[in-house]
Amino acid sequence: MSSISKEEVARVAGLARIALTDAEIDQFASELAVISDAIAKVSEVAAPDVPATSHPIPLANVWREDVVAPSDLDRDEVLAMAPEQEDGKFSVPQILGEE
Repeated sequence: MSSISKEEVARVAGLARIALTDAEIDQFASELAVISDAIAKVSEVAAPDVPATSHPIPLANVWREDVVAPSDLDRDEVLAMAPEQEDGKFSVPQILGEE
């Protein structure tokens, strides 16, 4: 079992300029030790002949092609249901502080 000492946690926190209480240092030392042990277990089974993967099951794109097609919706009718509209478009609140 690998062990991450409280001194190591305090040193790294100091380098990152993060103020930690003694209770937080204890907690993080314990949690980091668990993470380190989990990584060690994975390293035991990871052999050079095992290819690296990001997912255990291969992923496939299930999206359909984006094809432009005529709509049955009436633009004026849809805009009439919107809370706000401006110049024939939906109007939404500004969120980024830009003009």
